[in-house]
Amino acid sequence: MRNLLVIILVSVIQLYGQSKILIYMDLNQSDHLKAYGITFNALHEGMTSDWLLNYRGGSFMFDYSESLALKCRVKGVSFENLSNSQAVQIYSLVQSEDQNMEVVRLEKAPEIAVYVPPGFQPWDDAVTLAMEYAEVPYEKIWVEEILRGDLKKYDWLHLHHEDFTGQYGKFYASFSGAQWYQEQQLLYENEAKKLGFKKVSLMELAVVETIKEYVGHGGFLFAMCSATDSYDIALAAENIDIVDRMYDGDAPDPDAQSKLNFLNTFAFENFSIEMNPYVYEYSDIDIQPEEIGNENNDYFTLFEFSAKYDPVPTMLTQDHVNVVKGFMGQTTMFRKELIKNSVYVLGERAGSDQVKYIHGNFGRGTFTFYGGHDPEDYRHAVGDPPTDLSLHKNSPGYRLILNNILFPAAKKKKQKT
Repeated sequence: MRNLLVIILVSVIQLYGQSKILIYMDLNQSDHLKAYGITFNALHEGMTSDWLLNYRGGSFMFDYSESLALKCRVKGVSFENLSNSQAVQIYSLVQSEDQNMEVVRLEKAPEIAVYVPPGFQPWDDAVTLAMEYAEVPYEKIWVEEILRGDLKKYDWLHLHHEDFTGQYGKFYASFSGAQWYQEQQLLYENEAKKLGFKKVSLMELAVVETIKEYVGHGGFLFAMCSATDSYDIALAAENIDIVDRMYDGDAPDPDAQSKLNFLNTFAFENFSIEMNPYVYEYSDIDIQPEEIGNENNDYFTLFEFSAKYDPVPTMLTQDHVNVVKGFMGQTTMFRKELIKNSVYVLGERAGSDQVKYIHGNFGRGTFTFYGGHDPEDYRHAVGDPPTDLSLHKNSPGYRLILNNILFPAAKKKKQKT
């Protein structure tokens, strides 16, 4: 069955003499990030593409279209026109048994939602920043839309840097007197009251459980930074008060740790939550700055998977380099010993227990967690200016984000069992 797609493709090319456009994604590509936008929008307009996994950095092959070629030129995306014989040679190479490559058909652009609070700006979050730069369309949703069932409209959901434990990012010690912090707390408290919840933490729990159901029914979930571990912590702490009085007006359960249910979580288990409300940390899942050490030595390595037998993790790790510069966030990296055995480790810091990028299945859907805040802003702080992606158009770290928006379009989604 593995060879069926390429046989059909080669036959069609030979029969009709259809020339191709190859958007190559190796080091010669002038704008990797815009290339994803070109590909996504072509799918949105009804075209199909072949994602050539591990061929020239994970290139995209299209039937020739003058309008597509023009868009590439206008957007500054490098491409090649291929003859019939050149395309056949590439497909044959990619599909050959002695090459760790594969052809994956991209058919329909996913409908994308980003979970963000009102007042959100695109530069507050690396994923929306990437989609804005690549010109990938998305819609914003928040608590009310989630709880009324709007997730069924979307194929792919990204979680903004949310604190799903209801502790407002645990910024109390540093920013409780700041106007932005007080306004954020008021916003969440008013939303909880409007929707009939006694506490923000209970509202957040309803959100994470609704998202869990969405994934179980086939949704694709992508989260970065604090939306990764705080999501699982909220699931593990279902019906347990882990929030101190300055956040919700009453004391937490002193036995909260012993009551955590790790069977509820997606990715993490056996972690210890940080109950001190003045400590800027949720749990021991996150890797601390002192464990990372010198910024100049902070790199993570992408795993190489079998493209033919494990196409999903292969899609998610397509890049023009296999070693990527690290970057920090409220949740920077994940401690390997606390990651469930069922989860794919996609990228880790070599020789350490520090994991940057993971992927797993839940029900009929999937989740992907990526540590850190902004791949091109090593120590992003509150109030920092937005990253200008026109200066980072070949960013390997941002490419990993954009792999995730195309992966749901793939016809071939099943992983090796």
